[in-house]
Parts: sequence; C-alpha cells; structure tokens
Amino acid sequence: MAEGAAVPTEGWDFSWFEGRASEERPSWGYAVSAGERLARAQAVLDIQTGGGEVLDFALGRAEPARPVLAAATEGWPPNAAKATALLRPRGVVVVTAPDDAPLPFADETFDLVLSRHPVRPYWDEIARVLRPGGTYFAQHVGPASVFELVEYFLGPQPQEVRTARDPERERAGAEAAGLEVAGLRAERLRMEFHDIAAVVHFLRKVVWMVPGFTVEAYEPRLRALHERIERQGPFVAHSTRHLFDLRRPAR
Repeated sequence: MAEGAAVPTEGWDFSWFEGRASEERPSWGYAVSAGERLARAQAVLDIQTGGGEVLDFALGRAEPARPVLAAATEGWPPNAAKATALLRPRGVVVVTAPDDAPLPFADETFDLVLSRHPVRPYWDEIARVLRPGGTYFAQHVGPASVFELVEYFLGPQPQEVRTARDPERERAGAEAAGLEVAGLRAERLRMEFHDIAAVVHFLRKVVWMVPGFTVEAYEPRLRALHERIERQGPFVAHSTRHLFDLRRPAR
C-alpha cells in the first residue's frame, strides 16, 4: 500500500502498471487512428490532453505530415506543465483551461478535434470550434466502467450513476448540438489487478472512481482486498469505452 501511495500520478503514462495490472485495449486502436487523421489535418485541437502522451504518440505516427496549427487544453496544472514540456518541441500550444469552461478558441478554428477520455463532452463548444466539414474523433469512457472496483469500495451504486456516460445519450447530445454521427463503436474490456499497490495507484490516478480516496480512509478494505488477491489471484474488473467519429455539416 505504501508503494502504491508513493508513485507520482501526473500525466497519463500507465507504464508503471506493467506486471502489476493489465487492461485489454479497444480493437480500434485510438492513438494510431488519431495519427492517421492528424496526417491529413490543417488545424487540430486535443481536449483534456492529460500529460500530452497520447497526442505526442499520434503526432509521431503522423510524421512527416504535421498540422499547421496544433493546440491542446488541460485543466490540471501539473498535467498542463508536463504536457507543455512534452508537446512544445512538436510545435503544440498547450493552454491551461478548466474542463467545464468554454474552449478558449475562436469559432471555426479547427478541422480536427481530438479527445481521449474527456471528463464530459461539451458538445456545443466542440461544434463551435469545428470548421464546417470538420471532425470530432474521440475515445470516451463508457457507463459503469471499472465498477467492480468502485462498488467494492463504495457499495452498490444507483442506476443513474451506473448509466451515466451512456453512448446513446451522448449521441443525442452531439446531434442536438448540430453534429452528425459518422461512427459510434463500443466495447467492454477485461482488467486485472495483480497486487494491492496497483489498486492504490489506480485509485489515486483516476480520482473520480472513488472520490476522496486515501489509503488511510480505506485501509481495512484495502487490506481485505490484498488478502483476497493473495488467496484467489487477480481482482478482475471491466472497463467500457466508446469511439465517436462526428462531423460538423459543411455549409
């Protein structure tokens, strides 16, 4: 538990989990597909970029092509600093902006908007900054993702919590903002936690899973889970993901 509590949580690099936890990846390969789209884009925005790792990878896949304008937003200052250090050499402007605030860009600025696991999509803002004919390409977290772990600590969750982030509800929100759905895919993916340090680090890093999580507050449950893993093997959960391919209609 002490080891999991000591690992830095900045950014979205999950390499520390190697050998401690695993998660199936969606079949569509978001970062690779984003790179293919970046190679054809003139102006791109990555919303809630985290530490910039996914955008950095996608830009690498797009080379030698490169957008004329590339920008990213991030709401958590430690992540924004990390993203700036990583993405500035690639010519990306990183803007520190709250996740729930209007996007700090002019109307119709971008022909491609990307996002991987946004807290929530603000469809009106996404539609506003897209040029006519532009694309929103994003991987979202789906409903009841990793809820086996959430409910281990918090108990059964209300139905309205379990169905939040429903892809069909998000589709309706996108269409209400004037976006057209060119593609929507969803998958449920197996996760395994092989030791308690991985559980602790995951809950510290993905803070919305168990709000206010600390080792001290949940030590009895952590200790019981540690003993369960030692006795029965990995704790199994399932993540849910969906992929949006949206268009702003051309004039």
